[in-house]
Amino acid sequence: MTKRQSLFVFALTALAALAPVTAFAGEGEGLLEANTHLSDPASLQRGAKLFMNYCSGCHSLKYLRYGRMADDLGLSEKQVQENLNFTGAKYLDHVNVAMNPTDAANWFGKTPPDLSLEGRARGPNWIYTYLKSFYADESRPSGWNNTVLPNASMPNVLWQLQGVAHPVTEPKHGDEPCAKGEFEGKCIKDLAVDDAHKGQLTPEEYDRAALDITAFLQYAAEPAALQRTQYGWKVILFLAFFTFLAYLLKREYWRDVH
Repeated sequence: MTKRQSLFVFALTALAALAPVTAFAGEGEGLLEANTHLSDPASLQRGAKLFMNYCSGCHSLKYLRYGRMADDLGLSEKQVQENLNFTGAKYLDHVNVAMNPTDAANWFGKTPPDLSLEGRARGPNWIYTYLKSFYADESRPSGWNNTVLPNASMPNVLWQLQGVAHPVTEPKHGDEPCAKGEFEGKCIKDLAVDDAHKGQLTPEEYDRAALDITAFLQYAAEPAALQRTQYGWKVILFLAFFTFLAYLLKREYWRDVH
């Protein structure tokens, strides 16, 4: 195979590898950009605190252990057991919930799903947008609805932080579907928290909280990603050094031929 043919094969391989990424990037239109950073341990620690305090009562992370989480996020065993473990589980146990599955099915219609792989299944943009898309809806059993996942059984467990959002509507035009769903026969244009229903956090602080939870769920779906980012630059340096050695070896072998 000639040098030109080798370059052509390499280019085709690269394009084939990028094709799925390009196709996936076009999905999920209308979602907010999360821009999470797994290299930010403070964000992951805040996300773990928020998840354990507001979400772990219903949702488990059955593929993640408390001990692994402590090691990855730079937390001590005492910090985890006293501040993040509310089920009495052992340090090396998985993050499960104390809620009885039968009770959960009676309260919510079905048992809340495990969120271990939610970061990979949904993606960070979906999770971030979902956490910011709850609004009050008295027609729903929980009193809440969501523009990203309409008629979801889950209530807005973060309402004390965010406040109570209400939909800002506009008239519906014919049979054209509403981009963010309908509310009382009108299209939802936006969601807003008025002064009478403010939360404990400012809008900017709540955005940060939603990003922290998103980052933590992204980490929980693939804890090895933290190590991969730490080792990535070392691997690249090794490959560059190895390529240089291979080049010198090639010159030595072919020196007498040319």
